[in-house]
Amino acid sequence: MIITLSGSTPPTEQIRDQIRGLVSSGQLAADERLPSVRQLAKDLGVAAGTVAKAYKALEAEGFLTARTGGGTRVSRDATTTPRAVLQAARQLAADSVRAGTSLDESIRILRAVWPEK
Repeated sequence: MIITLSGSTPPTEQIRDQIRGLVSSGQLAADERLPSVRQLAKDLGVAAGTVAKAYKALEAEGFLTARTGGGTRVSRDATTTPRAVLQAARQLAADSVRAGTSLDESIRILRAVWPEK
């Protein structure tokens, strides 16, 4: 599992968003064990509370499950993103990199064109 922190978004949100993306894209499988809060915090250079907050939010959203003595794992109920959406996201990422558009800017653009309900 590779998580990187960058940009102006708070670390808790970045961790949460990246883990959610890894689960949704199938890169983290159901029942796969995640690093401990302390280990991930050490790897990322953030406080353990930052990682714990992200893990708790993901647990509340149904992406993760935490068991005493069993660690934190990807929920068996977590769903993956449809292949067409994943392919479009990869294409957007590739096009954005080629155009020199940052991740934050690409996200802002996507939010701007997202249809209202």
